[in-house]
Amino acid sequence: MSLEVLALIALLPILVALVLMVGLRWPATKAMPLAWLTAAAGAVIVWGLPMKYVAALTLQGFVTAIGILIIVFGAILILRTLQQSGGMETIQYGMQNISPDRRIQAIIIGYMFAAFLEGAAGFGTPAALAAPLLLSLGFPPLAAAIVCLVFNSFPVTFGAVGTPVILGLKYLAPGVADAVATGAPGVNFANQGDFIALVGQWATLMHLGMIFILPVFMLGFVTRYFGPERSWKPGLAAWKFCMFAAVAFTVPYLFFAWNVGPEFPSLIGGLVGLGIIIAGAKAGFCVPKTTWDFGPSDKWDPEWTGSVSGGSTEFKPHMSQFKAWLPYILIGAILVVTRIPELGLKGFLAAQAIKFSAILGYESVNASIKYLYLPGSIPFVLVALLTVMIHGMPGTKVKAAWSQAIVTMKNPTIALFAAVALVSIFRGSGITDAALNPNNYPSMPLAMAEAVANITGNAWPMFASYVGGLGAFITGSNTVSDLLFAEFQWGVATQLDLPRQIIVAAQAVGGGMGNMICIHNIVAVCAVVGLSGMEGQILKRTVWPFLLYGLVVGIVASLMSFVFLPNLF
Repeated sequence: MSLEVLALIALLPILVALVLMVGLRWPATKAMPLAWLTAAAGAVIVWGLPMKYVAALTLQGFVTAIGILIIVFGAILILRTLQQSGGMETIQYGMQNISPDRRIQAIIIGYMFAAFLEGAAGFGTPAALAAPLLLSLGFPPLAAAIVCLVFNSFPVTFGAVGTPVILGLKYLAPGVADAVATGAPGVNFANQGDFIALVGQWATLMHLGMIFILPVFMLGFVTRYFGPERSWKPGLAAWKFCMFAAVAFTVPYLFFAWNVGPEFPSLIGGLVGLGIIIAGAKAGFCVPKTTWDFGPSDKWDPEWTGSVSGGSTEFKPHMSQFKAWLPYILIGAILVVTRIPELGLKGFLAAQAIKFSAILGYESVNASIKYLYLPGSIPFVLVALLTVMIHGMPGTKVKAAWSQAIVTMKNPTIALFAAVALVSIFRGSGITDAALNPNNYPSMPLAMAEAVANITGNAWPMFASYVGGLGAFITGSNTVSDLLFAEFQWGVATQLDLPRQIIVAAQAVGGGMGNMICIHNIVAVCAVVGLSGMEGQILKRTVWPFLLYGLVVGIVASLMSFVFLPNLF
């Protein structure tokens, strides 16, 4: 069978997910199982893989999904615990009293606070938390939703303490080992850990341009489409504060990515940056001389408000700001202690694993769950338990937090099990064992990669991030986008003799920028700000910054691939 036909068949599961979720608006809980079934059918009928082997690959995907779900549960649990304890409302109260200027509020909450939340929790929580906060401060619901969706992009590659990079690229381990063993051109990494660290480092540089451009662009966008003067000028006038915020985030962001690892850039960048710009805003540093607002809410376009009316909400403090923020401080501290090898805990925690070897009798199909090293258990669940004592929570509040977290897990569990099982079939389809792969076909991702490489040639770095964005758009997750497309990107880079770490980094960055057009995120934000049914209107607006983001990343990735890297290595 020709390469082109194999590539089209490999593409079918992705097209099924795209048509069902975007075209027919099916939820991922229904669409992803059908996409998995399409992949399984292709593997058996076209690739000729035994059904039992496909079942083993599916079970392998389930085990990997459990590891991701532990992180998701821990992130949701700490959030629900803070909501029940009053800690989150206390944090919101503190945010509410910093500056009356809507431009400054958008940067502090939508840009920086959301970046911190993404680094700490991820999985859609930043927009779902920050958008209602902006709404309560007096933002039109449509403006609040768009601001938070667009800003929830540059931190996402390192969201939930690096999950998209650390778990999203786990299936590249064999390819990394082969590249090292064969001395492939441009390979300057020794193992999987080194490769992941390099991907994270180069990803920060790809994000860098938009970290500075995006806040200025979005403030201009807000004042142009939601301001009483309908002009870009008031938004652009706050450019100094935007640059101040970008620098405050970028310095720790780059430092931790290049010196510590992919767990910390967004978490520490957001936390440190938040403290700096709050202090700066209170002191009037780089703040515009005139205060800008949206104007009277009775003059707003009805489209801006949906089912809710404008106006601010008053939050009440339930404890000191220090006590409210202490759980997040503990998360950061515990992560540092458990992720720096020299401190001794990293090796011990990583060694504690539940292993599944030779699943259904196939020696090549293995999986494991590092139950203590996953951030879902330590620090998320651990800190959630400590918060009960720190905030003096009664048993009823604790029960409510755990119940809400467990109920919230239903849909992500179904979607992730199917999505990651699909990915496992994708990567296992290229096994070299003649008894399992009688036609000796390349894996599904590699078939697509070879076909794409033949079409695009060396122009691929300009397009690589858009594939990551498509993955996030379809699956609702940067992590699953990386699981789905990382091997494909590696394959294209190999076919075209491009730096693998750069192309895979573009994939990881694309998965982050895809969050602003991700259907799941848009639906979730619309639900919390009362704009259900307005998803299409939001998507039509967020697609423009998405396209701009991909263009900037494409230029940077191309320069890295053809100009900078040959001179560095």
